[in-house]
Amino acid sequence: MKKWLAVLLTAMLAFTAGCSSSSGGSDGGNASTDVPQELTYASTSDAVGLSPIMTNDSVSSRIIEQVYETLFTRNPETMEVEPKLAESYETPDENTWVIKLKEDIQFTDGTPFNAEAVKYTFDKFRDPKTAAPRASLLEPISEVNVVDEYTVEIKTEKPYGAMLAALSHTNASIVSPEADKAQDLMKEPVGTGPFKFVSWTQGDQVVLEKNADYWQGEPKLEKVTFKVVPEVNTAISMLQTGDVQFIDAIPSEQLKRVESLKNVEITKNEGTPMYYMGFNMNREPMKDLEFRQAAAYALDREAYVKKLNGLGVQGNSIIGPKVFGFDESANEEGYSHDAEKAKEMVEKNGYGDQKLTILTANTEAYMMMAEIAQSQLTQAGFNVEIESMEWGTFLDTTKEGNFDITFMGWSNSTADGSELLYPNFHSDNIGSSNRMAYSNPEFDKLVEESRSNVDQEVRQQKLDEANKLLVEDAPAVIMHHGVVTAAYDKSVKGLQVDPTGQWSLYNVSRE
Repeated sequence: MKKWLAVLLTAMLAFTAGCSSSSGGSDGGNASTDVPQELTYASTSDAVGLSPIMTNDSVSSRIIEQVYETLFTRNPETMEVEPKLAESYETPDENTWVIKLKEDIQFTDGTPFNAEAVKYTFDKFRDPKTAAPRASLLEPISEVNVVDEYTVEIKTEKPYGAMLAALSHTNASIVSPEADKAQDLMKEPVGTGPFKFVSWTQGDQVVLEKNADYWQGEPKLEKVTFKVVPEVNTAISMLQTGDVQFIDAIPSEQLKRVESLKNVEITKNEGTPMYYMGFNMNREPMKDLEFRQAAAYALDREAYVKKLNGLGVQGNSIIGPKVFGFDESANEEGYSHDAEKAKEMVEKNGYGDQKLTILTANTEAYMMMAEIAQSQLTQAGFNVEIESMEWGTFLDTTKEGNFDITFMGWSNSTADGSELLYPNFHSDNIGSSNRMAYSNPEFDKLVEESRSNVDQEVRQQKLDEANKLLVEDAPAVIMHHGVVTAAYDKSVKGLQVDPTGQWSLYNVSRE
């Protein structure tokens, strides 16, 4: 804790020094004064909502991360968890977490951030009546108690080894209790973050402005616009002309074009996101292991990853190389491309007799996955067609289980394997985040053991076992592990994208 405090003090001093050097002087020659301190980010999809409690998608999270804050955060360089709204913590026993909070912080509605706000947020998040899409994140918590104004006690029924990682997740952001009671946070968010909500024109844009009273000092940017630009080609053209200053998740087929833009900088880093083809385990013939094996054999994922132009990492392991719990040996498990074996299994079992639908979101990346998979599955004898949907509708439809085969992604914002395997594949979450409806008692037990242990070596072992079992059972087949990308105008300074794909605009400016 002392080390963390030292790091925070150093960061605060560095920030103060940076503000002094950039704002000092009045000769009018500072280049930054010639550039409006405004930034427009382009997204191919609109947000689902603006409440951390009621959303569970990356598009919404991009906005939420600028408005709200969590008790802890992951250092983008070291990937270690550090305090954010928390000052420090201690664990008197393996089922108790006592967290000291920073003082004198306010939500943008003027109400205080304190232990009551933390308790309110976590109690609502965990309440089954809330039906929070990411409720599994805090499922191990049995009670949250207010010790005093700036101390909160979290109790768990059994040890929770991924607690700090969970509390650093965007969906564990702290909301203003007063605002939540007075308005719909899905449409009008109120947090403690560096930016505050101005407006949302659905299907068009979300506008934020700087929080001049932000507890770490006001941001450099005055205004941030999250612009919905459905066509990637259009977004890149807008980046080229300067109408947009920032895009991320660059499609592989557009990479060379973006790299050719003289006014643009690009970052590329191997990251934590993963993308997979998943099967509805409640439907025939997807619940048949041989069907899933045949489909896995039919996929030429090596050829697919080559089409990503360096923006994907191949492997059979569900847990990726940048996520805790990964072991290289997991890539040797599962089913690699074998077209002849796939054809034999399809013919033997008559899997081509039934027409099946591949449901996909209508974004460029997912459409490419679906089209490549459809072609390869068809060559193996499967009878599959593609149905595409707008992002929000797609999420609702897959949650309801109205699909045969689909393509999903997971950003792994916690970079912890437990918080990948539990929400996506544990039977507790069927009907919510476990969209494949996968249920396997042996797998469930291993995942539970990975979560309910504070010994990180034991957690690593349990995650490796669970991961390999999942790869063999194949309710999901990894298409690729992500490479995190961003492209931004050269006038944009201070932007940092971490391996989870997350970014904050707090330290960003225009010059």
